[in-house]
Amino acid sequence: MATFRTHDGLELYYEEHGQGTPVVFLGGIMMNTASWAQHVPVLARHVRLILLDLRDQGRSDKMRADYPLDIHVPDVIELLDTMNLPSAHLMGLSYGGQVAQRVALAHPDRVHTLILANSNHYIPNHLAEIGRAWEVAAEIGDGERFFQLAVPFIYSRAFYEQHLDMLRQRQAMFKSLLTKEWFEGFRRLCRSTEGAALTEEELGRIAMPTLLIGADEDIITPLRLMEEMHRAIPNCEFISVPRTGHGAFLERVAEFLTIVLGFLAKHSEAPVHGTSG
Repeated sequence: MATFRTHDGLELYYEEHGQGTPVVFLGGIMMNTASWAQHVPVLARHVRLILLDLRDQGRSDKMRADYPLDIHVPDVIELLDTMNLPSAHLMGLSYGGQVAQRVALAHPDRVHTLILANSNHYIPNHLAEIGRAWEVAAEIGDGERFFQLAVPFIYSRAFYEQHLDMLRQRQAMFKSLLTKEWFEGFRRLCRSTEGAALTEEELGRIAMPTLLIGADEDIITPLRLMEEMHRAIPNCEFISVPRTGHGAFLERVAEFLTIVLGFLAKHSEAPVHGTSG
């Protein structure tokens, strides 16, 4: 658990777990390093896992004004520099995947492989409207109500059927966890994606081995968008997790870990020992 200072003076929080092949994880828009708690014990047995809170996320410093999505790109590179890593495997989930794509394009020599989970390369109208709905929910400033309004977009029908009690407990937790500062940062993160888009030509320049992980009930980044990315990125694999939504990494933890570790084992210079959880 540590921090580093960015070129413009912000202090960003990161965690390091395990040894071996370095893999940087970038989380979704509502996530922070703690969101990976169920995954860390398994991943740390196989790789050198590096978790980063982006600006306005988790324990990292908060901004005071709006910014574009690209602002995170030098932060990821400065993290690698801080850790004396010439390159690393890069995994981005949802919002983190949008950032990861831009890191891979701007600094291909620093990204050994790219994993994009439940992510997209542009913001279609339906996702822009979901983002605006999330902003409206955040403006209320009540964590419990925010959960009620925003989270049903994220998980599948089956997950709600099987885990409603757990989700209700998390809803109650949000009441105390989501502060005024969190809501302000979340709204800035939402606004940072406005107009953010990569063309098929740009995706075609992603040269490192790439894995896409989708979910068949994901209404935020539906499979058709990820299929477009699959067709455009040259050296790309695509796996769809059945009967899951946008939160597939939590709905199917074991499957998610197996997919990620299997891909890393195939493309790592140093061995990734095993893929079972």
